[in-house]
Amino acid sequence: MPNKELLLIPGPTPVVDEIYAALGSETYGHTDPRVVQCTLECLALTRQMFNTDGEIFLVAGSGTLAMEMALVNTVAPGERILVLSQGFFGDRFIKLAASFGIEVDVIASEWGRRVARADVEAKLKTTRYKAVTITHVDTSTGVEADLATLVPLCKKYGALVILDGVCATAALPEDMGYDYGDGARLDVVLTGSQKAIGIPPGLAIVAFSQEALAARSALGKVSAYYADIFNWLPIMKDPSKYFATPAVNMLYAYRRALEIIHAEGLTARYARHRRLGIAVRKALSALNLQPLADEAVAAPTLSCLLYPQNVDDVTFRKSLAAKGLVVAGSLASLAGKAFRLGHMGNIETSELRRAIGLIGKALVKQGQVLDIEAALAIFDDYTIFCQE
Repeated sequence: MPNKELLLIPGPTPVVDEIYAALGSETYGHTDPRVVQCTLECLALTRQMFNTDGEIFLVAGSGTLAMEMALVNTVAPGERILVLSQGFFGDRFIKLAASFGIEVDVIASEWGRRVARADVEAKLKTTRYKAVTITHVDTSTGVEADLATLVPLCKKYGALVILDGVCATAALPEDMGYDYGDGARLDVVLTGSQKAIGIPPGLAIVAFSQEALAARSALGKVSAYYADIFNWLPIMKDPSKYFATPAVNMLYAYRRALEIIHAEGLTARYARHRRLGIAVRKALSALNLQPLADEAVAAPTLSCLLYPQNVDDVTFRKSLAAKGLVVAGSLASLAGKAFRLGHMGNIETSELRRAIGLIGKALVKQGQVLDIEAALAIFDDYTIFCQE
């Protein structure tokens, strides 16, 4: 089932044929031994990806459900969290917390920048927080969080660290066994299926460390049913049991995606994403498209690119869509001033190269004077070690 369009939005991402083939397999009953085995394999491969001795939860739903599961199972009503926001999706934790009566403080960076360590430490020194939420890559800005700084800082002050990995998992390290210093580790990692993992939307994936599981136990009852991990824990231990019907075919696809990820190797996959992200931004900068985020903080999974003068956003994106390339508009104050380009998952270098050429032609069509071949040469130089 070949993709008819080149979908380079921040997610969903293009799906390769072998994952489509797995998704299109015959649907068996959710307690069928073959589905049970598939689920167990998915859990084991996910645990390996996150390097955790905690528990993995695979639930039919979106990344937003994963965010809710992370929050409601660790923080009680009346307790306080600190939200570190580097864009639109970091802010989503604010509304989620309010829905459950959780108190919230927020440190929001200027779009395109990271939150400042000094601001975070000042808050942590003066206020006791049950948890701190960090968006690993904010889909609105393309900014990557500085985990090496933030994780040990949050743990120093006794807060659980909840990492939103929706636009990062399988493209950046999210090692829950990694010691950031003095025993500081990630407590919860949440993600969705449709971005760097490379399958369609439909699975919420959440990993809880032993410390986070202890926090859930200490809460007793929580204000959730479907999102309560204690309702899912027996099923994750024995998928032949029933709580709610799993997305059977999505699990087939997820297993194949994880096999692809591990066959490539996590280290190699992270390096490929890093190099391709740099290559895309360098090439598009040569087309007078300015990345919102400086390279030092830019994510390997997507880029937000500011238009040069006299480029109309709607006309530009419609022109690309007519050629089979779909990119995303920008959000909030950047709407109409920039577009977002995803470059993650199982995307091939040749597809990104084609996209750069089409973007250049669309800009020329709006009167920009550009050297498209020079931009492509820059891309080639940066991707020499990423060729298929």
